[in-house]
Amino acid sequence: MRAPLHLPLVLAVLATTSTALAHHSFAVFDRTKKVTLTGTVKDFQWTNPHTWIQVVIADDKGNATEWGVECGSPNMMARTGWKKTSLKAGDRVTAVVNPLLDGRPNGSLVTITLADGTVLGPGDAPPPKPLGAQ
Repeated sequence: MRAPLHLPLVLAVLATTSTALAHHSFAVFDRTKKVTLTGTVKDFQWTNPHTWIQVVIADDKGNATEWGVECGSPNMMARTGWKKTSLKAGDRVTAVVNPLLDGRPNGSLVTITLADGTVLGPGDAPPPKPLGAQ
């Protein structure tokens, strides 16, 4: 029995659709707001498709809140100066994030300042240069 001629087309569409759906949107973050978090790194996850930083923040009363901070892919982060070893548990950091719209303690990284004063960005691709620019 021969497969219908349109079967390869159907399979290609299904494969493309699942890939597109697997990558999520950043629409859940409020890009008009920035929240500054000063705390201690609990975990740095150098994983695809996005890296994550778990930061524990203590308020004035000593109550701790764990924030999940989403960054770029390891590939893009490496291109912007990050290393797998840039952060480790126990590091003190100050992170600026675009928070989630729903108020949960998660955000998209804008910048992070390490204890030595090094400032790293989210690992996004650098903006394209105009043609002919160095």
